[in-house]
Amino acid sequence: MPRHARGFDTEQAWDHLSRRDRKLGTWMKRIGYIEPQPTWRKPFDPVDALARAILYQQLSGKAAATIVGRVEAAIGSTRLHFDTLGRIDDTALRACGVSGNKTLALRDLAAREQRGEIPTLRQMSVMSEDDIVAALVPIRGIGRWTVEMMLMFRLGRPDVLPIDDLGVRKGAQFVDRQEVMPTPKELLARGEKWGPYRTYAAQYLWRIADFGTEAKTATKRSQD
Repeated sequence: MPRHARGFDTEQAWDHLSRRDRKLGTWMKRIGYIEPQPTWRKPFDPVDALARAILYQQLSGKAAATIVGRVEAAIGSTRLHFDTLGRIDDTALRACGVSGNKTLALRDLAAREQRGEIPTLRQMSVMSEDDIVAALVPIRGIGRWTVEMMLMFRLGRPDVLPIDDLGVRKGAQFVDRQEVMPTPKELLARGEKWGPYRTYAAQYLWRIADFGTEAKTATKRSQD
């Protein structure tokens, strides 16, 4: 079974995309070369990362970091897992600022970890992107977009296109000079040209959404 490396050759991705798509290539040259993500080489704990993704949802980074810090202090650990989260009850979690829905999501994540349903990093290294999505989206509070961000920025998979992301769709709209954003289905078809480096294309589409001179107001990305 093939093992997936964390990360890919961004120079090769640059050459491939700029050759395959002249419109995108023009924007790429304007923006400049995007370096490999440093997170591809950092230690990565899937359960802890999912727990933090839950806590960060729908909050500013500063507010979420404050709540995470309170939870870490309450459990006496910087590792969010079944065993450490078990040190705190729901009332104490709420006192840290964790909402009721997020508390339920953390409990579901912990229970699934205890049952062995969350693949380890080693297991993920031999799983396809679709299999990883299928394994993680049943977790309460974890949607496809969250898993796609993990695949792109933590696991370094080269060919992930988050078609529901508003920033990616807005970037594609600018590339093709369209009046409206493409639908997710249209973006999926459009992105076939960018394979097998759709992850790298998406990184440029986010930048293009920010740089697009046609934009009258700042683009609110899904991850904001």
